[in-house]
Amino acid sequence: MTRCGNLPAEMNSFVGRTTELDEIAKLLTRTRLLTLRGPGGVGKTRLALRAARNVRDDYPDGVWVAELSAETEGGLLVHGVAGVFGLHTQAERCALESLIEYLADRRLLIVLDTCEHLVDSCAAMVVAVLTGAPDVQIIVTSRQELGLPLEVVMVVEPFPVPPPEAADLAEHDAPSLFLDRARAVAPGLRTDERAMMAVARLCRRLDGMPLAIELAASQMRGLSAIQLADQLDVHFKLLADGEGLLVRHHTLRTAAGWSHELCTPAERLLWARLSVFPAAFGAEAARGVCEDEFLPDVAGVLAALAAKSVVTRVGDRYRLLDTIRDYGRDWLAELGESDLMIRRHRDHYLSAARRMGAGWCGPGQLEWACWARGELPNIRAALDRCLTTGDHGGALELAGALWVLWCHLGLVREGRHYLDRALAAAPVTDRARSRPLWVAARLALIRGEMSLARGRAEEAVESARRHGDADAEAHALLALAESRLFTGDLDLEGARAYARRVAAGLDPTSPGTLFLPSFLAMAATFGGDFDEAVRILREARSRHDARGELSQRAMDDYVLSLALFGQGDIAAASAAARAALEAKWRLRDTVGGVLAIDQLARIAAAAEDGRRAAWLLGAAQRIRTTFGPPATEDDTLTALREAAGARAVCLIGETAYARAFDEGAASHFEGAVTYALRD
Repeated sequence: MTRCGNLPAEMNSFVGRTTELDEIAKLLTRTRLLTLRGPGGVGKTRLALRAARNVRDDYPDGVWVAELSAETEGGLLVHGVAGVFGLHTQAERCALESLIEYLADRRLLIVLDTCEHLVDSCAAMVVAVLTGAPDVQIIVTSRQELGLPLEVVMVVEPFPVPPPEAADLAEHDAPSLFLDRARAVAPGLRTDERAMMAVARLCRRLDGMPLAIELAASQMRGLSAIQLADQLDVHFKLLADGEGLLVRHHTLRTAAGWSHELCTPAERLLWARLSVFPAAFGAEAARGVCEDEFLPDVAGVLAALAAKSVVTRVGDRYRLLDTIRDYGRDWLAELGESDLMIRRHRDHYLSAARRMGAGWCGPGQLEWACWARGELPNIRAALDRCLTTGDHGGALELAGALWVLWCHLGLVREGRHYLDRALAAAPVTDRARSRPLWVAARLALIRGEMSLARGRAEEAVESARRHGDADAEAHALLALAESRLFTGDLDLEGARAYARRVAAGLDPTSPGTLFLPSFLAMAATFGGDFDEAVRILREARSRHDARGELSQRAMDDYVLSLALFGQGDIAAASAAARAALEAKWRLRDTVGGVLAIDQLARIAAAAEDGRRAAWLLGAAQRIRTTFGPPATEDDTLTALREAAGARAVCLIGETAYARAFDEGAASHFEGAVTYALRD
């Protein structure tokens, strides 16, 4: 992701809508909130994205698209939108404030796509964003307008259809769309007068609805336009009233039903089963959730559905448009498989989360990070379904298994949301509580809530011992030890005692074994035994290198920088902190990244570069309040940061310090990283 935006590539040609595109461009010169309203399948999303593409040069900070159809909970809406910009808010402070702070000094366009199921939440967020970010504009697509005074609504109509007497169909968008899509599946398509009359008849029958036209065009393989129009006539007569008039508001659903009838039994079954995915999915996920003895070749059937425009391909992923998903969901219920598919969807992501946890401390970290961020809508849907259907055990297991996502990829606030809900709903005696409890303890550590971290860790230890879960007990003990270490309640000998207890409970292949050296080195550093800390970390480096691990090695580099700083080797401390920041930036781990920037500020202050120290402290504070919380209780790392600030003030004075701090605080995360890595 770059600051120029995240507009998706167009997967096929854009047809028509010249008048609408011109009108949108004009409206954007005089309104900050434009809603494209229309029924499902009318082409609101394609129109919004093409219009945004046409004007993107007007927005130096880019055009950004937030696809909201998979969002089911208004309370998490802002977090989803913030995630588009790489913001993963973690603090108690309102996530909306963090988003507004990020957008306040930017000139950009946001497309909020598919808002009708979250109208009230969207409206509240839009008002706040437009109020707090004066150079931001928003395009909304929705079946229902937001109802705001500042909103300009443009109704998106179906394509005008050619009248029976029309001589030149090239002037009409509806047949142009049909012909464009039909040629993709039938290159030798006939376009003589009789065929074109059939195309015009077909477009009239489909009321000019773009999605219905595309579905029809996808059936042209092996058929002529005349045959297709005749088939469609027969099918649509089933919905005619006593006078032979089509029930027009059923057009799209009827077209979907007709496409459904033209599918093979295997294609119909996969269509229904794929409706369990609320957002885009990969072929592997489709196989994992949908494949069984009744559907043994998901890959082949998926390709066939894509060829028929039932499934839309987006890069190497697939998705169902909302109307198509709704139709499939109805058939899934008719088949009696709704609960089965929800369980399989949950089990697929639970299994993947467990594999991610087991394989995290290895060479695949970047791939797992990419997978986790790409699958967030499906992960959220699985968690929400568990919580709303009373599947408390499933919610506990999945929320706990996702510890990498919550603790190492920046989604601390969201992790806490799901962990707290799952823990509150499940019985205290549930054996599945042990892992979620130690994960919750680690999130509290990250948030600087040391008392809460200690309480969660103690509860996790008790639960793990009760159920004989040695691995969970070891991780809980480590979190407990860290909560004591950061509040000055544990010395190096005490840390070593904890480490022995932790190591005794861990499998040698457990990720927790790689966390211990950093903990011990931190204890040595806080106790002033810098040589011991350096020795521990340099021994650990070979184990990280052997595994091809990146994240924990970066954390060790950060602690190594603290220890080298204590030894007085400023150059080596700087190199270690930069290495930590580079790795955390690659993983987009903002929590680890801000620690490294804090350390580089300390180093700058020690090198008597007060302005650089102030700038970095300001940037770190901006990142900390945007992506995560300030420490809520006194701890050792906070004291180190405050000492660097005091030193910088002594070097350059309060006025210059405030100016440089504010400059850093006005930077973007990527800008802060670039500056911090600069010599």
